[in-house]
Amino acid sequence: MTHPFRRAAIVGVALLPLAASAFIVESARDRSGPHLFDEVLSLVSDRFVDTVSNAALYEKAARGLVRELQDPYAALYSPKELQDFTRQTGGRYGGLGMLVEDQEGAIVVTRVYPHTPAEAAGVHEGDHIVGVDQQTTRGMKLVQVTDLLKGTPGTSVHVSFARPGVSAPVDFTFTRAVIHIPAVPFAMMFDGKVGYIPLQQFNETSANEFEDAVRRLTRDGAHGLVIDLRGNGGGIVDQAIAISNLFLRNGQQIASVRARGGDTQVYLAKGDPVAPTIPLVVLTDGYTASASEIVAGALQDHDRALVLGTTSFGKGLVQSLFPLDGGWALKMTTAKWYTPSGRSIQKERKFIDGRLLDEPDSVETDSARRARPTFKSDAGRVVYGGGGITPDIVVRPDTLDSTEQAFVKAVTPKSQEFYVTLYNYAFELKSQVQPGFTVGEPWRDELFKRLTAAGVTVDRGLYDRAASEVDRLLGDRVARLAFGDSTAKRRELDDDVQLERAIEIIRKGQTQADLLATASAAH
Repeated sequence: MTHPFRRAAIVGVALLPLAASAFIVESARDRSGPHLFDEVLSLVSDRFVDTVSNAALYEKAARGLVRELQDPYAALYSPKELQDFTRQTGGRYGGLGMLVEDQEGAIVVTRVYPHTPAEAAGVHEGDHIVGVDQQTTRGMKLVQVTDLLKGTPGTSVHVSFARPGVSAPVDFTFTRAVIHIPAVPFAMMFDGKVGYIPLQQFNETSANEFEDAVRRLTRDGAHGLVIDLRGNGGGIVDQAIAISNLFLRNGQQIASVRARGGDTQVYLAKGDPVAPTIPLVVLTDGYTASASEIVAGALQDHDRALVLGTTSFGKGLVQSLFPLDGGWALKMTTAKWYTPSGRSIQKERKFIDGRLLDEPDSVETDSARRARPTFKSDAGRVVYGGGGITPDIVVRPDTLDSTEQAFVKAVTPKSQEFYVTLYNYAFELKSQVQPGFTVGEPWRDELFKRLTAAGVTVDRGLYDRAASEVDRLLGDRVARLAFGDSTAKRRELDDDVQLERAIEIIRKGQTQADLLATASAAH
């Protein structure tokens, strides 16, 4: 947040002793409770240098109260803000199908979703939005730009893009459409035995998409399933309850919500599960949060899944939205989520003015894990509390070696130009490849030439030494464009040690008990 520049006038210095003495006199008064508030409100109303209306004073006081709760999820919504919030959480709106981010003042397209107006028009990742409907986006905030892009399905919007390497703006006229981003972008089988389901979010269709994937993979002969919740920040809680319900017996607890005063709401599995016995491994990381943690915690507590990876984020708070007079609304935290064994999902974190001070720290040492409070699963296994879901088997992700890190550092100042050049070259190559293609030296040489022409400066020796990382980046992008996400994931398997370990465990085990025994042996 930028703070306004304040100038100190000479006359202000001359008046300081007078102001200080007034403050000393007033400081002796009773400041307790309502009296303090009334005094401050009265003085600001009567003596503040600028006139502030009574309505504005009360709004500022209310916002200050909400802010001082230090609840990062609390907010006071004006009627206009409430309308925007409702639209964002409603899940369906007219848009273009692209993810945009604010990168140092530039509004940049970071992902184009398939089967959307943005993909059909040829929008590229790395394009900068510079105008919407003849309005320049210079100086606009991200939310202002996205508000201009969204609208009623079927209406038109004209957008101008700056594309690295192209001198003139690239203009498109889009027809807005209802955008649905799949919760399960694909599901696939490894070696005809292990099903893999990446669950990216919990939206209004997540449970149906997920159940369809489970039924198809089990019908195709999967002996076990890997449920990938890495990077899934949550969403609609009812969908998490429904997905857990697919694997748990009727009457088993999925989660509970405990509010102030001891009020507790319990969520139970209902009916017959779709897949009551198939072995499961759930993958988690430091960005697995909220609804994802409800699923992982329920399956772990009932010994229904082996959790593998790194500790999840720890977001287990419940927010309630309270309507207020005049079309206003207050959102604040009112309860916490707990797993069936009684573990609080919420991890205590440090916030200032709603900003998270500590980043997710998902890699725990054995000593740190032992310092956590312990609980018991249905079968008596130790599971760890203290916030987040601690895996049964900790597997750290692969990291880049020193050469690859140096390469990434070298291209970072021109990261947008790098990724746009990579995308454009991959787009040209996609029609020339067959599944199982390899990235060879000619492709690397051509990419280096194009990067140099785009202004991405990297030492050729370093580039050659980082050939494995260059090949991975280019190969994955070509595979995704040519054959889709599932083929790209198959190519990435050698670099995904967590998924590799999960597949290996399922291959060796016949039952869920076999998988859980692997965790005991790992300790």
